[in-house]
Amino acid sequence: MENIQLGLLLMVVGMATVFAILLLVIYLGKGLIALVNKYAPEEVILKKQAPVQMQPVAAQASGGIPNNTTAAIVSAISVITGGKGKVTKIEKQ
Repeated sequence: MENIQLGLLLMVVGMATVFAILLLVIYLGKGLIALVNKYAPEEVILKKQAPVQMQPVAAQASGGIPNNTTAAIVSAISVITGGKGKVTKIEKQ
């Protein structure tokens, strides 16, 4: 009978310990989330303004950049941004 009591006591103490540690993890996680949201908030996306009409890059003087290079840059930006990006100026450095 004594072994059963000892086993039950160890089980209760172990389960209480696990429960306490899980509560600690939950509240520390919530605190960390609150801390990150306070000091590193998510960027606010502003509404887009009316688009400004600009000449396409090909129509501008490209400053000595060959047309095939300009076309490659424009198509790469289009693929990377999913068609949402727009090249307005290319400068040679």
